[in-house]
Amino acid sequence: MPAIRPFRIDVPQTALDDLTGRLDRTVWPSELPGVGDSYGVPGTRVRELARYWGEEFDWRAVEAWLNALPQFVTEIDGEDIHFVHVRSSRPDATPLVLTHGWPGTFVEYLDVIGPLTEPAADEPAFHVVIPSLPGFGFSGPTRSTGWNRWRTARAWAELMARLGYDRYGAVGNDAGSMLAPEIGRFDAGHVVGVHVTQVYSFPSGDPAEFEKLTADDHAALEHLQWFMDHKSAFNVLQSQQPQTLAYALSDSPVGLLGWHAQLFGESLDPEFVLTNVAISWFTGTVASAARFYYEDAHATDQPTGPTTAPLGVAMFAGDFRSIRAFADRDHAGIVSWNAYDAGRPAGPPADAAGHYAAHEDTDLLVGDIRRFFASLS
Repeated sequence: MPAIRPFRIDVPQTALDDLTGRLDRTVWPSELPGVGDSYGVPGTRVRELARYWGEEFDWRAVEAWLNALPQFVTEIDGEDIHFVHVRSSRPDATPLVLTHGWPGTFVEYLDVIGPLTEPAADEPAFHVVIPSLPGFGFSGPTRSTGWNRWRTARAWAELMARLGYDRYGAVGNDAGSMLAPEIGRFDAGHVVGVHVTQVYSFPSGDPAEFEKLTADDHAALEHLQWFMDHKSAFNVLQSQQPQTLAYALSDSPVGLLGWHAQLFGESLDPEFVLTNVAISWFTGTVASAARFYYEDAHATDQPTGPTTAPLGVAMFAGDFRSIRAFADRDHAGIVSWNAYDAGRPAGPPADAAGHYAAHEDTDLLVGDIRRFFASLS
């Protein structure tokens, strides 16, 4: 079995100095006055994030914070996989593998580690495994093609077996919400349940499907249509020509910042945004992370039929709203379906508030994860 090696982050000072120089030499594009975000991410937002990155963001402090976590690397199917692994002190803890998405990194889930691993005595406890997707962050650039959600699901099953976990749960957000149910499909004999924050099930083209929709479902479809019309360029481009995009984003930190800021809404604090962006920059994984969309779009080994693992869904205000009638078609095991619209008001559509629930609504998400897995025991 390939070794599991301890991992420590150590970005060279030369890389920090190079970043500072590139930020200082940014060539800013022209911008039309009074158009808001109708042409893309406004310059006011990118300029403020770039200023914060150059003047206030302390990578060495972030690095020390991350290095306080137990991190490891192991090789699976020819690729290095970086992951955080925190075991609970409770002997009855359930192992969980938590999967982030793009443009996030493993940092997306760090706020839930404490509440999940060391809860109050009357709450369920979990061992937590948070991998970096192949080609993302400290997993490093992928060296082979085909790293789509299905191949990654098989790799995660191998990772959990390698860690000695015979029965475990899968949790996901964004791309992780697409990947986690596939872990349950592939490793059904070991996965006790799957918990996600989105179910990406869309109309099949059958008019009869719309007869089941509620007023809330139609509102969700309208929000989805708005997103497709105004914010989905990243999906199209990264599914078709990720390498063409990567030349610019790998050369310009502000270019990378602007590209990622369209999915990191204004409700997020700059420390969270820049920690994720800086990891992508320092690890040189801009191209390989974008390729995840291409690999998914061009996969030829997609399984058919609905998933059957017990599935729990927790949706948050402002985020993509899943539609139950479509979800039931693609997932036969839905046992928990909750929407959390209180606590933090939703921002405008472009804000994408609620999408990073593990960071923005930690207590609500942790509570839903606890209740879901407790209901399966």
